[in-house]
Amino acid sequence: MPHHNPSFTVDDDIEVPVPAAGEVWTVGAVILNRNGEAFAHKRSPDRRLFPDAWDIVGGHVEAGETVLEALAREVEEETGWRLTHVRRFLGTTTWTGDDRGGLRHEADYLVDVDGDLDHPRLERSKHSTYDWFSNDNLARLKENRRPGEFLIHDLIARAIADRLDES
Repeated sequence: MPHHNPSFTVDDDIEVPVPAAGEVWTVGAVILNRNGEAFAHKRSPDRRLFPDAWDIVGGHVEAGETVLEALAREVEEETGWRLTHVRRFLGTTTWTGDDRGGLRHEADYLVDVDGDLDHPRLERSKHSTYDWFSNDNLARLKENRRPGEFLIHDLIARAIADRLDES
């Protein structure tokens, strides 16, 4: 039986890292539409970190937040949608950005959301455009990334493949 958070459900076997003191954590949400396509938005060209690159919904875990609370907040802030269900843990990655922000730990999840998927409410100061990705256009996720920066591409590819295996 999934346990309930105030506003969303979480499958029982979902791993939720607990950030240790001094660690910087980020979260990411892979959101699929009814066709099994994954949502990504493009970071604005003036962003310090990964400018003009495709990204999944997500951001930093703030002080006093759990990883999943941060996930719900970021989904709402970046799309206007509401997190309803955490379906699968996609793993953690450790990365260092090009902004001298040091080491980050990222926990990524496949999630379900509620809202008008055809009209995300982008934070225009942070994201310039969005699209839905399937195996047909996955290669575009590598735009403006250097080799070795294909985390987003690989995450989405894996989520789509998992979804196809299930159906």
